[in-house]
Parts: sequence; structure tokens; C-alpha cells
Amino acid sequence: MPDPRSAVSFDVAAASVRGVSFRSDFVVREIPAPTGLAPESLALAGDVRPDAEGESRYGTGRFILLHDAGEPDAWGGPWRVVCFAQAPLEPEIGTDPLVADVAWSWLIDALESRHAPYSEASGTATKTLSKGFGALAAEGEGSQVELRASWSPEGAFDQHVAAWAELVCMLAGLPPGSEHIQVFGARGTPRG
Repeated sequence: MPDPRSAVSFDVAAASVRGVSFRSDFVVREIPAPTGLAPESLALAGDVRPDAEGESRYGTGRFILLHDAGEPDAWGGPWRVVCFAQAPLEPEIGTDPLVADVAWSWLIDALESRHAPYSEASGTATKTLSKGFGALAAEGEGSQVELRASWSPEGAFDQHVAAWAELVCMLAGLPPGSEHIQVFGARGTPRG
């Protein structure tokens, strides 16, 4: 039986992705897509509560939709989503051995809560701890969590974008429904 996703054109899928509305404190823009990953691609960048210069102390992410009508074996179909999400953590949270597991579970929860079926999921969750020395001693200690993931989307593409947005906001400490909650400061200092 042919895969119904094969019948969807890239232009229709891209319009669906571009048509997603985001919470007001998650600013998303289209960016140049990386080349060489697939014949057709679209990329978005998102920042949680960015400052006037467009930088976020809270969290950032990237979403890339890839299309290859040749249906690479590893994808299990013509479509692939690649995402990245990163957020600073309090140093004591960064030492928790389950932080990486929680980050991955939030991705899966976001996909499920947005009714975004998928297959062939893979990825890495990384936590880093850092401490400034010498000229950087004033930066003190910091930690961050970073999730890199990919999956083959099934169903509506806009739901996958919404799940990615939810993930980035969750990592930044802003669960669904927290759009108007005051944030008193960034959690740690982002380092990269």
C-alpha cells in the first residue's frame, strides 16, 4: 500500500509549517535550511522571550522539515523532521542524572499531546556543566540541556511544529498555559 504522505507536495507541507501560530513569548522565524540533507527542506528558528537584539536567555531551538521523494531507508518514508532545543539550567539541576531522560520524555510527550504521530525516532540529549576561570571567573557556574532529535512525521505537519515549540518552551521552564507568567531571571548562564 502506498504511503499517503508521498502524495503531499513539499509546497503544501511547507505552507502548513509556515501557517502555525505560536504563543506570543516564542518568537519564530524562517531561516536558510541546511543544504545537502534532502532535495527539499524548510528550517525555522525559535527563541523563548528574546531581548531587543533577538537573543534569548531562556531557550532556543531549530526545526527542519526534510523531503526526499526517494524515501531513504532510514526515514521509512519521504519526510523527516530534525529538531534542536537548548536551554540553560540551574547548576544543581544540571547535575541530576535524569535530566537527559526527562528532556527526551518531554519530546515524546509533546508529540503525543499534539497528536503528531511519528516513526523512526532517534536523538541525543546532552547536559553540560561549566565553570568560568581566569577572565571568565565572573561568569561562575552554569549548566544547560540540549536535545537533538529526528523522526519521520506521520499526519499533519503543523502538529509536529507545534510539538517542537512546546518542547523548546518546556525546556526553558515554560509549560503550556504559562504565556503570561512573569519570569524573574534566566535559569543559569547559557554557555556553548
